[in-house]
Amino acid sequence: MKKLLNAPSDVVTDSLRGLAAAHPELRVDLTHRIVYRADAPVPGKVGLVSGGGSGHEPLHGGFVGPGMLDAAIAGEVFTSPVPDQIVEATRAVDSGAGVVHIVKNYTGDVMNFEMAAEIAAADTGTEVVAVVLDDDVAVQDSLYTAGRRGVGVTVLAEKLAGAAAEAGRDLNGVADIVRRVNENGRSMGMALTSCTVPAAGRPTFDLPENEMEIGIGIHGEPGRRRVPVAPAKEIAEMLLEPILADLDFTGGDGSTGVIAFVNGMGATPLLELYLMYGEVAAALQKAGVNVVRSLVGPYVTSLDMAGCSVTLLKVDDELTGLWDAPVRTPGLRWGV
Repeated sequence: MKKLLNAPSDVVTDSLRGLAAAHPELRVDLTHRIVYRADAPVPGKVGLVSGGGSGHEPLHGGFVGPGMLDAAIAGEVFTSPVPDQIVEATRAVDSGAGVVHIVKNYTGDVMNFEMAAEIAAADTGTEVVAVVLDDDVAVQDSLYTAGRRGVGVTVLAEKLAGAAAEAGRDLNGVADIVRRVNENGRSMGMALTSCTVPAAGRPTFDLPENEMEIGIGIHGEPGRRRVPVAPAKEIAEMLLEPILADLDFTGGDGSTGVIAFVNGMGATPLLELYLMYGEVAAALQKAGVNVVRSLVGPYVTSLDMAGCSVTLLKVDDELTGLWDAPVRTPGLRWGV
């Protein structure tokens, strides 16, 4: 294993220390491993909190700031944050307007966020609404989940809900945006290589040079099937076929098109991700799907895994407007 670290046990804290040094506009609590926007809690604004295991950067800490999250909690690598961390973050961003928790559907995350919401409500009266994301069409149940996994749609939900909160919507209004994004978004991923968890020091799984995993999870969980490595055009079709079969993205229900998101898993260069996006865009045009916005890059990673995922989100004029609203975070920044 060759990695840029001091000690595997310190990788999360050391990384957060670096994030704080690079982004003085953030406030980083190294004791509880929480990243805050510096002005939190913002008076009168609904607080927006997310988090999960580390190793998926820039998710979630890279999406803290105006127009997105108020706080992000970092667990150990691929491990949910504990309830005490979540309670600390929830209390710290509550201005009295309540707090929305955006939770990826992994058993540990769901359980710990639920416990934290109950504690925050009981101790300080903080009103919390949690929305669980489960956009991965690859598998119904996996090593870490009951039901579908929460993956790429998380970035889109954090951006759109962040814009809604920034615009002054109330607690239920912000939570409704997260629900709409989850209901109208689907994802599917693939891997060319495994990732290596620092504490383990070896690849999570064995993937021969001439094979790839279709439907992989962001922790290296097995997918739908293992197949020979194929050209990018065929890979795009393999990822889109189950997404398009699961939900109608062609319009006719008030939607105006889709946000198409091609995500890198950590070790795939932008040269290849844009190539993949070109194939995805061509396939969507052929399928009659209108792309109104796009996002390409490594936003929900799996350490050093080579591979990508595709997320489609059906949008209308309202959601498109929220997407275009200003955002200023380390990981996403436009309109400011």
